[in-house]
Amino acid sequence: MVIDGINQNINLNPQQIAAMAQRNTGIGFDQCLLIESSQQNGIDFNYRIFNADGQEVGQCGNGARCLALFAKYYGLTDKNHLTVATQTTQMSLHINSDSSVSVEMGIPELAPSAIPLKAEKQAIEYSLELQSPKRVNFHALSVGNPHAVLLVDDTETAPVDTLGKQISLHPYFPAQANVGFMQIISPQHIRLRVYERGCGETKACGSGAVAAAAIGRLYHQLDAQIKVTLPGGDLFIDWPEINKAITLTGPAVFVYEGILF
Repeated sequence: MVIDGINQNINLNPQQIAAMAQRNTGIGFDQCLLIESSQQNGIDFNYRIFNADGQEVGQCGNGARCLALFAKYYGLTDKNHLTVATQTTQMSLHINSDSSVSVEMGIPELAPSAIPLKAEKQAIEYSLELQSPKRVNFHALSVGNPHAVLLVDDTETAPVDTLGKQISLHPYFPAQANVGFMQIISPQHIRLRVYERGCGETKACGSGAVAAAAIGRLYHQLDAQIKVTLPGGDLFIDWPEINKAITLTGPAVFVYEGILF
């Protein structure tokens, strides 16, 4: 759900957002996105993101694409290239000729303090003691929000709900984590399911797709251009130079509009 916070004052509390997020009794959404005016030079809009539990977070790649088309559709801008600032990062958004949107997501952060992750030193892979299974290995990084990425043989049978929740809420991640279950199909193609903090499993996670592709590129010999197949559709990641920004491209579709009273 995207809300215009430029032409009106919006002050929703976490309980209101969580109630609206309910799919049976509310509007139903994974994230509530608020577009606001910016007072910073070079920043077109402020972009605030609230998960389904009402928690404000710093990144949502899928939401950024929705935000760009929302701003253009409702005449908040006439530009095809936008720069937006979130709680934790800045992003460059480009509306393409086919109405897909490309989002520059910055350079992934691997240092534990930047994720954040309670690890003594940076490592390719980390390990956690859990109830079941007793031990799990995973990669970790930040793409504006914290992610754990696990390599699996088959996303269809991956324990996304149970294991994803255990990792997401583990004290090892002081800000919780989004947990991606990645199956490598080829050097140009992965399948992915994501347990999102504050939401549970979602049909698609843009930042999760970026995180998984980055891990695949860094540690599993994936190519610079990667198709990420999620339950909700395909996203495309470009990262030709690992010391420069990684880019997410995908569609966004209007479903309906309404008025909140």
